[in-house]
Amino acid sequence: MQPNEITSLTTESINPATRDLDRLTTLELVTVINRQDAGVAQAVAKALPEIAAAIDGAAERMHRGGRLIYTGAGTSGRLGVLDASECPPTFGVSPDLVVGLMAGGDVALRSSVEEAEDQPELGQADLQAIGLTATDTVVGLTASGRTPYVLGGLNYARSIGALAVGVACNRPAALSAVADIAILLPVGPEVLSGSTRLKSGTAQKMVLNMLSTGIMVRLGKTYGNLMIDLRPSNAKLRVRATRLLQRAVAPEVNQSASGLDEAQAQTLLEAAGWEVKTALVMARLGCPAAEARRRLAEADGFVRRVVEG
Repeated sequence: MQPNEITSLTTESINPATRDLDRLTTLELVTVINRQDAGVAQAVAKALPEIAAAIDGAAERMHRGGRLIYTGAGTSGRLGVLDASECPPTFGVSPDLVVGLMAGGDVALRSSVEEAEDQPELGQADLQAIGLTATDTVVGLTASGRTPYVLGGLNYARSIGALAVGVACNRPAALSAVADIAILLPVGPEVLSGSTRLKSGTAQKMVLNMLSTGIMVRLGKTYGNLMIDLRPSNAKLRVRATRLLQRAVAPEVNQSASGLDEAQAQTLLEAAGWEVKTALVMARLGCPAAEARRRLAEADGFVRRVVEG
């Protein structure tokens, strides 16, 4: 990227509201940061149609066996890896279903490997290394919208028929030319000039929250707003699973109340192998675990389809 290209980016420009940042009291400093952050949600709101389109497109492909793959560099890449790593415990999916790729590899999660982001061929190579297919969805994350690593990956994804989604914090953005869906979030100049870990990072995290949550809802990984496919792999999560089951069995009642006491809920969960979704169907239909699993399989894993006929 040439110097004149960098200075043309809104995310790299000087923020007039924070020119005297080092002169402010600490309270004034955090106040101005908070005021700047308040506009991030507004930028994201303007991109909701594109975000929804990306959710529907990715979910449809994942119904056919595809994966969700995040790719990025620096802060953007780290946010993608973070979101991918939180999907297995939250939604009970395989670690191979949502994948985070980072320019420079795993070492770049903790240490700067800045030169890696300048090589579009690495973006393609990393996707080839995981066997990208036409049923997959690739979400390229780049605050500038011009990161070569991300553009190379999106261009390759599109060339083989995968769904290419680009997320950037500038408008216009170069990734629009290589993405099937471009999610543009013009958050304006950063509090610290060029420090896109700030507003740009916040905006991208908000979009990632929507993408992964929305896709998993579309895949039947929730019941109402309950995480019924979480993996209760420790004591805290087993307590959470017990409460989820209690609430899911009697959702029309005050959420603090339940048709199951704690012991009954735990007994059902143990019989279901601590699968909350299976235990819920068992409780609602009065059937054994094997029958509950069969019915869920017939309904593509959607609890509501099973318990509401």
